[in-house]
Amino acid sequence: MQLNFPTYNFKVKKVENRNYIFDIIRKKFVVLTPEEWVRQHLVHYLIHHCGCTPSLMAVEKGLTVNGLQKRFDVLVYDNKGKAILLAECKAPDIQLSENTFLQAAVYNQSLAVSRLVITNGLELRFCQYNNTFTAYEITNDIPQYPFT
Repeated sequence: MQLNFPTYNFKVKKVENRNYIFDIIRKKFVVLTPEEWVRQHLVHYLIHHCGCTPSLMAVEKGLTVNGLQKRFDVLVYDNKGKAILLAECKAPDIQLSENTFLQAAVYNQSLAVSRLVITNGLELRFCQYNNTFTAYEITNDIPQYPFT
């Protein structure tokens, strides 16, 4: 499916009627679902267009929120190892909604980053909170790393 990201040269393979895509962050092939297609485009966008360093990124890692185990999609760190951006990816057929934003905000209770991205590959929202998390600005583009 064509997304609103630049075209990238992905490594894709088929095993027993299932498609897999190589994740350059996790350094392994993962099942190519619609959400994974969006996730991989976002990862490459963050690296190739926003200037993120792959070694300062994490993909599909667990975290605990209110005693429950959850998994974030993409987390970007600064050079000192502090998390600075959290991204939540949805499949292209899932509309971005307040619920999508709230899901990322709930995950952020454990991470306390000041920047959130939500995308379904067709739409993208970048949210930056102020230092006290009392106000935020939402745009349709991600600035250059370190996202200032």
